Amino acid sequence: MSLEVRAIDESEFRDWLLTKRLGFLNPPVVKDEEVADRLPHTDLTRAYGAFDRGRIVATFHSFAQKLSTVGGADLAASAVSGVTVSATHRRRGLLSRMMAGDLARAKERGDACATLIAAEYPIYGRFGFGVASWATEWLVDVTRSGLDGRWSGPGEADGGGRIDFSDGAEIRKEGPALHRRFAAQRAGVTDRTARGWDIGTGNSYHFEPWTEPFYAVYRSAAGEIEGYVAYTVDDKWSDQKQPVNTASVRDLVAVTPAAERALWRFVCSVDWITRVRTGYRAPDDVLPLLLPDPRAAQVVTHADMLWLRILDVPKVLEPRTYATEGSLVLDVRDAAGLAGGRYRLDASPEGGSCTPTTAAPDLVLDVAELATLVLGDESAVRLGALGRVEEAAAGAAARADLLLRTSRRPWSMDIF
Repeated sequence: MSLEVRAIDESEFRDWLLTKRLGFLNPPVVKDEEVADRLPHTDLTRAYGAFDRGRIVATFHSFAQKLSTVGGADLAASAVSGVTVSATHRRRGLLSRMMAGDLARAKERGDACATLIAAEYPIYGRFGFGVASWATEWLVDVTRSGLDGRWSGPGEADGGGRIDFSDGAEIRKEGPALHRRFAAQRAGVTDRTARGWDIGTGNSYHFEPWTEPFYAVYRSAAGEIEGYVAYTVDDKWSDQKQPVNTASVRDLVAVTPAAERALWRFVCSVDWITRVRTGYRAPDDVLPLLLPDPRAAQVVTHADMLWLRILDVPKVLEPRTYATEGSLVLDVRDAAGLAGGRYRLDASPEGGSCTPTTAAPDLVLDVAELATLVLGDESAVRLGALGRVEEAAAGAAARADLLLRTSRRPWSMDIF
């Protein structure tokens, strides 16, 4: 029997949520409160299900998103989420059907790209997605870090600013502007909606028990808020009645180096905290080298984070800025026929132009490999060594690195 794939309607939303929970191995229970909370915020025209005799056996959802690129401009993205196929219906092409339809509709809307956070690595490369950013998490042994064990207050080394405890209401008020400022400085940042801020600060229904975090804000010497941190703390004591608590950072956003240094030093110096778990950070975060003894920061997670699927090559390459002036002809292969073609990139620190061309190519690469390069994280030379990029003109990969790579790695701080 043929399986139907289509957008769901309101009456099917609970069953769609239930199937999604089954797919992610969550308890197969959907409460009325969850339906009431999620339904008004879900675009049902972009929530798809696969149906077998009326039963939903696969789920797929997308929504509008903004993604920061190099230089601070935003790319219009279609964010893919909630992708599941029930264990009873694997290997029947359901994901391929849902993905192909959604990418085609995103292309028709004029989106520059699609994004997702992959639960499993091997799935999405075959749909033209490539890893555009990575994430690293450290566990800091504060007792070995070389810090003096306490926050010493304002000082010239931290910009002469100060740190004060805060609350969720202030973060909801001040956080969005800080986040936008940060996105203008760093590629790979996805936008946060008002609902996202509500969920992230406890001002919304939560499906799991909510633990209110500690909040602290950094103000410059002029009184301007330049960063904040949110963290939770467990409650553990040794048999010798010594505190051995771990602080887990949920969010740390800073728009100046002084604020970033001060907030990390603060978290690593709170009394009774002997370990700090950083949460997912950019792989080139300042934290390890901020410690007098960087060996005190142990990597506990290093993995792919944001996956990118280019839908329109010029729309992705033109808004960003480049480290230097230069040109490059890219022969982009796309089995799905969404973004393939030959393009000439003329780049400069002010921006770039990207137009179709019939000129001989410099680099030949799949659209997924281009996705790993466009935010500045990966090296074309390394991809060439892996056989994933073909250098049609001598030295083209090195020229691509000069143009595309960035001094700081892209960072996608949010899972969606």
